[in-house]
Amino acid sequence: MSMAHPADFAVRAATGDLTIGIIGLGYVGLPTAIGFHDAGFNVWGVDVSQRTVDMVNAGENPTGDPDVDDIVPAPGTERWNITTSSAKAVPHCDVVLVTVPTPITHDLKPDLSYVAGAGRDVFQAIPKGSRTIVVLESTVYPGVTAQTWMPIIEELELTIGDDLEIAYCPERFNPGDPAHGVRQVARVIGCSNPEVGAALVALYQRLTAEDVRYVGKLEVAEAAKVIENVQRDINIALVNELARIFPALDVDVEDVLSAAATKWNFHRYTPGVGVGGHCIPVDPYYMIQRAADVGVPAGLITAARAVNRSMPSHVAGVLSDLMWSAGVAAGDAKVLLLGWSYKAEVGDPRETPAEPLAETLMAKGITVGAWDPHLDDGSYPEGVEVVTDITAAQGYDMAVLVTAHKACLSLDWASLAKQMRTPLMYDGRRVLDLDELKSSGWNAYAVGRPV
Repeated sequence: MSMAHPADFAVRAATGDLTIGIIGLGYVGLPTAIGFHDAGFNVWGVDVSQRTVDMVNAGENPTGDPDVDDIVPAPGTERWNITTSSAKAVPHCDVVLVTVPTPITHDLKPDLSYVAGAGRDVFQAIPKGSRTIVVLESTVYPGVTAQTWMPIIEELELTIGDDLEIAYCPERFNPGDPAHGVRQVARVIGCSNPEVGAALVALYQRLTAEDVRYVGKLEVAEAAKVIENVQRDINIALVNELARIFPALDVDVEDVLSAAATKWNFHRYTPGVGVGGHCIPVDPYYMIQRAADVGVPAGLITAARAVNRSMPSHVAGVLSDLMWSAGVAAGDAKVLLLGWSYKAEVGDPRETPAEPLAETLMAKGITVGAWDPHLDDGSYPEGVEVVTDITAAQGYDMAVLVTAHKACLSLDWASLAKQMRTPLMYDGRRVLDLDELKSSGWNAYAVGRPV
């Protein structure tokens, strides 16, 4: 493939005559690989986990996202190659997409080791003179793609323009949300070479039905993805802070939000027990770090993160007070968490607010059980009682809706109330009908509602 003829690349993209490599077959990479395969391309998928590769090769879904269950290609499918070896896959590929995790460390610093490691594996396997396009899709702060990859490229004595091109195109789809899957979201592409940018526009236009645009240099596309999630974190932090203020004024925050939402330009958010997942609780730290690097304070972003990180602890305090008022001493109290994964209908426990909520409760001497039909027993931290059958959950004093799974919302509330030692319910997502709960035998409370 020669980028000297971008029109030729566009023609090949339009006909599916390209081979696409995807490095990392997790929540992002696997649906992306399937999306390109469904669009008619030859696909090579790579993951360091032998278990993941074995499951995908068997036509099984290792991600926990139920929307992927029925779309993994069957064994022996044409144009579908899955391996643990970048060295085996990359020489076949015209374009390689890197979709590895970008977590944070324990001290809240960006961990770019996966980006660097995957990049090195790819670059080592690129044939000289191939002009293979390598695209980072992982969420990073502005400057990471070049800062992380260029030293490795130089060390390996590869040349941009002759041996490879690098670009950035952040993933944006929403796991567990079929309306915003990998083939239904707009994409932006950053690249220092406009010809390569145009070529990638032609490629991604085959993947998604939505807008695809070249936005200029790498840093613009990198920054766009970060601030999308920073904005959500700030908006959620505001409503979470209001959910702490208004009950102290004997006002239900939901009444206030509903009233405010009658204005045309008010953006409605809902408070909750905390913010989870691998994007919103993580990405702001990438922006905070980059701002610090250049000597600019990121006070608002930092403050929003502090509010959202503190919500599980705040809720734990409220739960303790409610149980104490009901005559349940902390040392004897038992709390049942309904849902554990970070979002509804997805079996993903990463950065879930359930974990710090459980840890704070257990530190108070409270026993914590958890029921989540989307997770297996090994998904929970030590000390949490795993409830596999909700009808057998006996003797709890407080049930807390943590994740709004359909299974959690459709429980037989009257039966569950009878199983409780003390029928206290706390709606941590503001999605339950508290009056209905009260008629089913519960003393019902909710985040942001006066006690």
